[in-house]
Amino acid sequence: MPGQLLVPGLISAHTHTACGSPTRGLIESGGRSYSRPLEIMETLDDADLDALTAYNLAELLRSGCTAQVEQSVSLKQAQSYVRVARRWGVRGFPGGMVPGWRRVMPIWRRSDDKALFASVADTLSEIDANLAFALSVNGAEEGLIRPMMAPHGPETHTPDTLRAVAKAALQLGNGIHTHLATSPGDSERIRKLWGKAPVQWIDEFGFYEQRLFGAHMTGWDAVSDAPFLAKKPHFTFAHCPSGAGAGSGQSNQPFIEALGAGFNSAVGVDTHSNDMVENMKLALLYGRARHSLIAGTSPVPVKRPSVADMIAAATLHPANGLGREDLGRIAVGAKADLASIDVSGLLVGPGFAPPEPLNNLLYANGMAVRNVMTAGRVQVLDGRLTVDDEAHVIARGATVVQRIWRQMFDEGWFA
Repeated sequence: MPGQLLVPGLISAHTHTACGSPTRGLIESGGRSYSRPLEIMETLDDADLDALTAYNLAELLRSGCTAQVEQSVSLKQAQSYVRVARRWGVRGFPGGMVPGWRRVMPIWRRSDDKALFASVADTLSEIDANLAFALSVNGAEEGLIRPMMAPHGPETHTPDTLRAVAKAALQLGNGIHTHLATSPGDSERIRKLWGKAPVQWIDEFGFYEQRLFGAHMTGWDAVSDAPFLAKKPHFTFAHCPSGAGAGSGQSNQPFIEALGAGFNSAVGVDTHSNDMVENMKLALLYGRARHSLIAGTSPVPVKRPSVADMIAAATLHPANGLGREDLGRIAVGAKADLASIDVSGLLVGPGFAPPEPLNNLLYANGMAVRNVMTAGRVQVLDGRLTVDDEAHVIARGATVVQRIWRQMFDEGWFA
């Protein structure tokens, strides 16, 4: 692999895999919501949903992402993710979001809290159903599939349902994956309802006693939450710089504050972008821009991210958050989850292997990834998907998205 940089397989700390291509390019201007495409996705049969999942999972592999901490937005989508991941040998830590997409929006965007309290029985049933599925596939494919419990976030839960999540996660044994302090409005609503903001409120239910991935945290309280989280060794912050669509302003997520406080911080692609290399770059570039703007006024320490921080956030840190010393590194005894990235060619390098190749990743994207393997199984070879017919995967995924968008066009969504 002359001119290529060998790196550990990249790990996304927060994904909603199947939701990428149906929403991409629709929400970046004009303030439109990604909600409607996802609603239609829930009506797909298994074959069409698997085609959509495969297209998006192929994109993740193509960008060097060999493992995903996956919060599918419903149990149905989690089952699809597992079917495709098992077929292709992808390493996944999946969970169906609870409440799932059919139920979550009226609870999350409620005008009063009656909708939340009325949802408890159905949410408890969803927790049970997700746990049953997770237990049925836990450890499948020689350990490649390790499901987690995946509550949507504290804003759509009550004490009863959060206790049920924590209990289920302990039984499953792989941890919890959730949105956390997603926005200031979410945090304020939780504070008014339960007396504490979300980061510290979930401590009452034992969430930090097991491995916990919390995404976004734009609505955290930096002064009180940074030192609190620094004392939680099982917590990983999942920073998603392209979350809610490219250019959406997710630079406000507290990546540099997390680095400054010293708690485990990782990068996730979230939903609309499946380019792990691009999201690593955005984490560093947004972080440096924020550092230049707020370093002198921040109420908590902040750290200007280095290229080493960028690499660690996509390899070592998410692996450590998962409790996996055999992932996120190239070492004797580690799993053969590997990717190679061309850092010598046009637009990325000088035409040969550069002397400090990690820096050249700042000029790369997922298309520069050339080879990918998980547990020694080659999945991308010289830039082409090998675990399936790439042209068929693209064509089937495109057909499903066209059908979704055609329905949205008929509904006047594109007007």
